[in-house]
Amino acid sequence: MKKTLLAVVIIGLLVSCNQLHSNEYQADVIIYGGTSAAITSAVQAKQSGKSVIVVSPDKHLGGLSSGGLGFTDTGDKSVIGGLARNFYHRLYQHYQDSAAWRWQKQAEYGNTGQGTPAIDGDARTMWIFEPHVAEQVFEDYVKEYDLEIWRDEWLDRDHGVVKEGDRIVSITTLSGKTYQGKMFIDATYEGDLMAAAGISYHVGREANRVYGEKWNGIQTGVLHHDHWFKRDISPYVVPGDSTSGLLYGVSDEDPGIYGEGDHRLQAYCFRMCLSNHPDNRVPFPKPAHYKPENYELLARVFASGWRETFRKFDPIPNRKTDTNNHGPFSTDFIGMNYDYPEASYERRREIIKEHEEYQKGLLYFMANDPKVPSDVREEMAQWGLAKDEFTDNDNWPHQLYIREARRMVGQHVMTEHDTFSEGEISDPVGMGSYALDSHNVQRYVKADGYVQNEGDIGVKPKKGPYKISYGSLVPKKEECTNLLVPVCVSSSHIAFGSIRMEPVFMILGQSAALAASLAIDQGIGVQDVSYDDLQKRLVDNKQVLSKP
Repeated sequence: MKKTLLAVVIIGLLVSCNQLHSNEYQADVIIYGGTSAAITSAVQAKQSGKSVIVVSPDKHLGGLSSGGLGFTDTGDKSVIGGLARNFYHRLYQHYQDSAAWRWQKQAEYGNTGQGTPAIDGDARTMWIFEPHVAEQVFEDYVKEYDLEIWRDEWLDRDHGVVKEGDRIVSITTLSGKTYQGKMFIDATYEGDLMAAAGISYHVGREANRVYGEKWNGIQTGVLHHDHWFKRDISPYVVPGDSTSGLLYGVSDEDPGIYGEGDHRLQAYCFRMCLSNHPDNRVPFPKPAHYKPENYELLARVFASGWRETFRKFDPIPNRKTDTNNHGPFSTDFIGMNYDYPEASYERRREIIKEHEEYQKGLLYFMANDPKVPSDVREEMAQWGLAKDEFTDNDNWPHQLYIREARRMVGQHVMTEHDTFSEGEISDPVGMGSYALDSHNVQRYVKADGYVQNEGDIGVKPKKGPYKISYGSLVPKKEECTNLLVPVCVSSSHIAFGSIRMEPVFMILGQSAALAASLAIDQGIGVQDVSYDDLQKRLVDNKQVLSKP
């Protein structure tokens, strides 16, 4: 009886440490977001002996890593270390079990990844995976580290951030819960906490002259990858007749001057998990507001002879795909996201629904419309939504691919010069290696009266993997001294095109937590953390800071 009473008292004391009053909670580190970066930050904070609370607007953890992006953008996998590599190692362990191969045998899987085998036996990592498996890995972290996660909690962006001087004291969500902390980490794709805290940021493309770059700003006439109109296609309702109006998805605005900055964003889409197993596929549904005329431009692309429909049906285990945008007219909903970063929650939900309706309509169109060539329709008939994925959302991904939203203007702004290793980064907290990759930003009418896309860029780092500065994770000192931002990092548009990969977000999330822990230990602001001290902890935790 005495032991039971003592246990109750101890539990009560522990609870009181984290909960001050009703709807008031405190921890050393408060992390806002439910992305992969948020979870690696939380795990590292716990490993560093700190109390941590994750305030997640998302019900499902992992962001894009569990939301359909299973064909990992690895770049050079040798520079992916720490908890990020542990994540991919756990996926490897999962797929070593024959029970994991429900819809196909492992021997039947092609083992193809982005520049790396999907299953790397030597490194014991798995780079290509199913969404529900990734989500389970994140949930395993939560269980193993006893992470305190508050889900479906949305920051009050107008009144929810309380600061005293240059420090955040607390954040409050729309439900009325308040979270007090010593350090805060914004691990959202949107940068909502950062913005609400009064931190400088940028939305859109900077002019090339701002940072002396080549690949930023408006890129009219620059045609990379295969995501552009290679043949003359009329954008008008009546082909060749400009008085008949423009087809859906074509802008009537002037595209702007090459190299100048603008407010526009690279396109978003859902990374879809499709299946061609007869027992695990759901026929593509006809959206409630389906309009076949919205896909007339694609019909004209098909009529021109284009046949690359299935180029980005990238295979993941169990006869499924990570299906991404490919070609001049595809899953990217070009030009329909410009207001997303600054939009209200209600407007963002509308934008997300518009993207869902567009993509579902696209799938239905390609599978059923007689304007689609019969060979394409026959192949599409073999595919459907994966029945065992996103089971609480009608098998549709729960995360829109927010490729870019706000980007902090912090202590150091990463630019294309940094990704090209043209200068020395003396305070690396991780490395990037993927190409400087921007999806299309707008679809417009050229002077000759034909349609074209603009904004798609793909440029490889000139010297391989590059260092990412600690200064890109922290605001200017006068703006805030106890906030770190590992996702909406301080970066130009085009540099962010390389940094914005899920393994890098996990790397930076872990590094942000290590810096936060040091700042707490020493009672200093994040800008005053000694890099020598931080570097030691980074190395101890297996982060890769230079080319192997």
